[in-house]
Amino acid sequence: MTLLGETDTAAGKKGSEGEVLAIRGGRALSGTVEVKGAKNLVTKAMVAALLGEEPSVLRDVPDISDVAVVRSLLEVHGVRVEEGPEPGSLRLDPSEVESAHFEEIDAHAGASRIPILFCGPLLHRLGQAFIPDLGGCRIGDRPIDFHLDALRKFGAVVEKQPSGIRLSAPNGLRGANIHLPYPSVGATEQVLLTAVRATGTTELRNAAIEPEIMDLIAVLQKMGAIISYEPNRVIVIEGVAGLRGYDHRAIFDRNEAASWACAALATDGEIFVGGARQQEMLTFLNVVRKVGGDFDVREDGILFGRGGRLRGVTVETDVHPGFMTDWQQPLIVALTQAHGRSIVHETVYENRFGFTDALVKMGARIQVYPNGLQEGPRRVPRRSLEQAAVIEGPTPLTAADITVPDLRGGYSHVIAALTASGVSTVRNIGIIRRGYADFLDKLSGLGADFDVIG
Repeated sequence: MTLLGETDTAAGKKGSEGEVLAIRGGRALSGTVEVKGAKNLVTKAMVAALLGEEPSVLRDVPDISDVAVVRSLLEVHGVRVEEGPEPGSLRLDPSEVESAHFEEIDAHAGASRIPILFCGPLLHRLGQAFIPDLGGCRIGDRPIDFHLDALRKFGAVVEKQPSGIRLSAPNGLRGANIHLPYPSVGATEQVLLTAVRATGTTELRNAAIEPEIMDLIAVLQKMGAIISYEPNRVIVIEGVAGLRGYDHRAIFDRNEAASWACAALATDGEIFVGGARQQEMLTFLNVVRKVGGDFDVREDGILFGRGGRLRGVTVETDVHPGFMTDWQQPLIVALTQAHGRSIVHETVYENRFGFTDALVKMGARIQVYPNGLQEGPRRVPRRSLEQAAVIEGPTPLTAADITVPDLRGGYSHVIAALTASGVSTVRNIGIIRRGYADFLDKLSGLGADFDVIG
């Protein structure tokens, strides 16, 4: 089986993004996949290594392009990144951190938003930082105002330039009282990575509390940080003068685990997701049960499949412990095969239903309401940006020519093509490598029938 091709360049501007799959659908996916460390923790833990005065070791690192981007950004700042003591681990030595020219940062950052999280650590280490224009999946606006406002409160000077944003800390960084308007994961990470070495105490209110955030707190505590999690989304950080390295095994990727679970539901297969844990997926597992799916929690993973006929459900995305926005796209593919009406309220991003156009092209009956639905009981309060998708099922899917729009949407298109009858052409699949390691190998191991044709 041909893999996704040569490793993406650090910039993410070349490599495998233009690759094409010819997928022969109509076959149930069955077998075992192993999930490694979460993309949303691993990349942030790599940045945290900048704060240490000693090398760090990170384990269960997935072979994905986002990791390659962060590795390159660390290396242009003088961090020595090497293979660690076991397969899938990295050793990160920050002892020779130095400034990088903005052109180098821009070249290596590519479509990643990760440079914004370098700011706090670099301000501590070097007194300055630079953020190029930020990219990423086109699923809605992700303003960096939360980040910049927080950094200003720590004492950073923010200067907007034509090529990006330059930050400096002429008087050092000091603790601050910060209240996030929304429990943003990225802004919470920013505050944590900045506050741990700021002078004084920082109180962060309305913080994100995702499992990956808690795992990042665990990483920082291993390094010598003093961080308390208080009731009602409050995190208190007491700044310290210095931090050491860490040795940490990353939390599993619950987004990938949920994606494979949805693939089992959509194709009427049975997939064992090795490394998945129940506690971090409680909300998702409840929805699997409501939709008529089945799961068996085991010591080393979770087995997913249909428990019978799938039925329609109503789901509202939200921050943790709600139903993750990253879960709704693969779930919608499964819901096209459910009996009755399903409604998915998207309350986190304002443009995450664009991928459904391809599903409609394949025969799905999906109506998107750009301003959401007014009626019906709600668990999550209505938000001005929200949309809703109404899915009527079951509908047989037929092959189509599809272009991948973003990471989760792209995965969902592949699963839809595997569910559909006929031969589908799926283009631009390299985007999927941002978050799914060994993707085509895993598909092949589950019995998928496809060829790489580009």
